[in-house]
Formats: sequence, C-alpha cells, structure tokens
Amino acid sequence: MTIDRFAGSAPWEETYGYARVVVAGDWALTAGTTATVDGRVVHPDDPYAQAKVAFGIALDTLRSAGFEPESVVRTRMYVRNIAHQAEIGRAHRELFGAIRPVSTMLEVSALADPDHLIEIEIEAFRT
Repeated sequence: MTIDRFAGSAPWEETYGYARVVVAGDWALTAGTTATVDGRVVHPDDPYAQAKVAFGIALDTLRSAGFEPESVVRTRMYVRNIAHQAEIGRAHRELFGAIRPVSTMLEVSALADPDHLIEIEIEAFRT
C-alpha cells in the first residue's frame, strides 16, 4: 500500500509538519480544517459561513487527491459553541445531505485562533 500526502494552504502545515490530506490505499483523511484563507480567519462571527468554507477547503483538497464528495464516509465537527449546532448542521446538510456520512459534532473550549468557530475533519473511502 502506498501513502501519499497532499498539502493545503494553511500556515500551520509547514510550521507543525503535517499534510492537509493523507491517502493510504483506498482511504483519505483530512487534517483539522478551519475557515482560514490566505492566513486569516474569514467570517469570524458566522458559524454557517465558516462551516461552508472549512468543508470547501477540505473537499477541494480531497478532490485534488482523487476523491469526490460522494466518497465521504465520516465527518467530525469541533465547535466552540454547541448553540451553533443548527447553523452548522444546515451547512453540513447542504454539502452532504444526499451522501449522509456518519458524523459527530463536539463542543470544545478553544480552537487555534479565537475567531475560529468550527474545525472539521473528513474521512473518505474510494470504492
């Protein structure tokens, strides 16, 4: 089995030594992904928009690794305020409603930047 690594654009990837996506055989795993674009957090007060951006970044990198959204089997969402569940869930449904991966949403006390409202992870399987 080969293992391939795909970089994203997060400033922390090089600093902390990780890849945005690792493909191991038929599996693809994303690193924690936030709504950070060009080194800055976008939509600092909008959990729905941050969720859409974070999932978009992760899905774009998965596509570059040869995985389409239909191959997603698991999503994880780490949120700073569980009261944002409905807004974040709406974004998730818009992206994955027909795919229906297993999913977890957890409230956490902090993320890497105080403006981050959500961090996501995706697992995909190529059939």
